[in-house]
Amino acid sequence: MQNIEKIYDEYSQQVYKYLFCLTRNEHIAEELTQETFYIATINLEKFRGDCKVYVWLCQIAKHLYYKELKKHKNIVQVPLETLRNQQSRQESLVENDTIYKLDIYQKIEKLDERTKEIMYLRLIGDLSFKQIGELLQISENLARVTFYRGKLKIKESGYYEEK
Repeated sequence: MQNIEKIYDEYSQQVYKYLFCLTRNEHIAEELTQETFYIATINLEKFRGDCKVYVWLCQIAKHLYYKELKKHKNIVQVPLETLRNQQSRQESLVENDTIYKLDIYQKIEKLDERTKEIMYLRLIGDLSFKQIGELLQISENLARVTFYRGKLKIKESGYYEEK
């Protein structure tokens, strides 16, 4: 088993991206990322290797996120419309063509929860379909098909063009 410093170096950005996909709030995602690695440090010897380290970390992160939601039932995710007024937030979410991409994210918000989660994990989290499948405990192919169908729904609504 790797030591926690190597694990942190290798996976901290991916765990952060995953939590950002869930929370859509950079401060909460940062806090939960730190807490995830704290819990992982405490439980490192309990990791059996039944799954990849990344999947284990994301499971811890997801559990902490749900725990946080229960603790603060009135947590409201930042509406994407608000992002238009926050230049620094826009720059962290998109690199070019900000308005175009925000329109896509607004359209993703209207999709069913599973499709929305897969779309965000792929687009924001930059995860492979294999990683998404492992994380959500579905097949890689189902993750790929769900993403493709979500993309078609967005394209049909006039917001998505292949670049």
